Amino acid sequence: MVHLSEYQVEAAEFALYPNAGTGLNPEYPTLGLTGEAGEIANKVKKIQRDGMAWADIAKDIEAELGDVLWYVAALAREFDLDLDLIAVRNLQKLHSRRARDAIQGSGDWR
Repeated sequence: MVHLSEYQVEAAEFALYPNAGTGLNPEYPTLGLTGEAGEIANKVKKIQRDGMAWADIAKDIEAELGDVLWYVAALAREFDLDLDLIAVRNLQKLHSRRARDAIQGSGDWR
């Protein structure tokens, strides 16, 4: 099992975009992240359009999620953020929302 912070360090070895990891180019991983998320959305769209079963594209979705994860790691690195800490804080936020009956609704800081 790989921890997210370990993944983040190893994944950085494959960052070949300009100024990678310097904090000077968060645009590149941001655009890559949105592009990969768009690829997932496009595959899901084809399920509706072509009547495919979810199981038919599960491996494709897995691969695209891996690409999303890489870009998330790269973007976090640009801001000197640790993925393990991001994950822990996100779970803390979700537990707090559930405890306050605020899971549903809108607003980042509800």
